[in-house]
Amino acid sequence: MNIFKNHPLYGVHTIDTAMNSLWTFYRNNFARLFAVSLAMSGILHYASTFFDFASIQNETDIDALIEAMSAMVLPMLITALVNMLFSIVMQHYIMFSPVDEDNSILVSAQRSLKYFFPYLVTVILLSVLAAIAMVLGLIAFVIGIFFVMFYVMTVFLFILPVMMAENTDIGQTIGRVFRLAHKNFWANYGWVAVFVLLMMMLSFILSGLALVPFAGNFLKSIFNPSEAMAMAEIAQKPAYIILSAITGALAVPLTPLFAAILYFNGRAREEAEHDSVVGNERRVTVEDLYARPYCDDAEN
Repeated sequence: MNIFKNHPLYGVHTIDTAMNSLWTFYRNNFARLFAVSLAMSGILHYASTFFDFASIQNETDIDALIEAMSAMVLPMLITALVNMLFSIVMQHYIMFSPVDEDNSILVSAQRSLKYFFPYLVTVILLSVLAAIAMVLGLIAFVIGIFFVMFYVMTVFLFILPVMMAENTDIGQTIGRVFRLAHKNFWANYGWVAVFVLLMMMLSFILSGLALVPFAGNFLKSIFNPSEAMAMAEIAQKPAYIILSAITGALAVPLTPLFAAILYFNGRAREEAEHDSVVGNERRVTVEDLYARPYCDDAEN
């Protein structure tokens, strides 16, 4: 039984109904989604204060630069893995909270752990393919690189929903992801392109809101090269970290929401096509109620 048929995001969508469903779900579940996103965004913004990128920009000694960057590799890797874990929890909550009364943020956090390693391995394997595709796209100049970039994002958005809804292993996940991404390819591709552009505009607006109290120092860093360090100093201020975490948390749930819609749309289309084929096979016509004449009777 497909329990997801009762999910508010499940169904065959157009771009309009997809965005309306996303907004409705986001609005109806805002408090819980925002709370998880704020925790995630706050941790990541706080962790970023330990990376002294300003000193690296001013470093002229190559050996010292390499040493400084090497020291950041492990902390940045840990931060990326924590970010990935939060993303899995958010995706699980969006997928299962509407169809499982016992599901909560804490339950999603517990159940999400089993997806962490398979998701990590799948991402690494697909990233290798993505890197090759990016190189090929770069060879094909600017248009090719943008085409590949949106294609890679389309494929990646299907990974977690497929793992969680269909309980597939790594190999099955990769195969299923490509089938769903290619099934309704141009619609999927177009939706992702539109979503990415909207997210870029939203991120720009939210980043601007976080910088409003520091507008003076920010403008100095833009128009006066000698004040370039002002922006780095802003990023270390607690007020900016808090504001960035709050504004960033507003956008965090949108990507897993869109991924769920993309998956549910593909799955609903598959099931609709299957039901249509089965219906055609079972349809009985008037001619089927009568025996067909033999060749000799037909000639007479």
